[in-house]
Amino acid sequence: MSKIAVVYWSGTGNTEAMAAMVAEGAKEAGAEVVVFTAAEFSPDLMDQFDAIAFGCPSMGAEQLEEGEFEPMFQACEEKLSGKKIGLFGSYGWGDGEWMRTWEDTCRGDGANLVSEGVICNEAPDSDGEAACQALGKALA
Repeated sequence: MSKIAVVYWSGTGNTEAMAAMVAEGAKEAGAEVVVFTAAEFSPDLMDQFDAIAFGCPSMGAEQLEEGEFEPMFQACEEKLSGKKIGLFGSYGWGDGEWMRTWEDTCRGDGANLVSEGVICNEAPDSDGEAACQALGKALA
């Protein structure tokens, strides 16, 4: 059984809802899942998991949240090499540039992205929920 971490930051609850769907998909695929907020997760936890889903909404000029999420993620980057990773997040404007930049960063760090990042405009609709569940299953 694979062990999956779902790590997220959410300002409005949209990315938190996505995190729950990613976790549900991984559980349905037989994985053991632990959900963390960005404040609860640190690089020393990375080795305890076979795969990690990171979730963060787009902020400002299409960037990761800078107060909690980005510092935590940057601290984890040195442990991304060879790790199965999935990315997800919500946005209210723009075209998803933050997700493409984030994917490029992960690839540059040697991460094994299991799929394209899942993005939802505002709250996840039924397609977004299905995409989040599929991401969880891909990680498992």
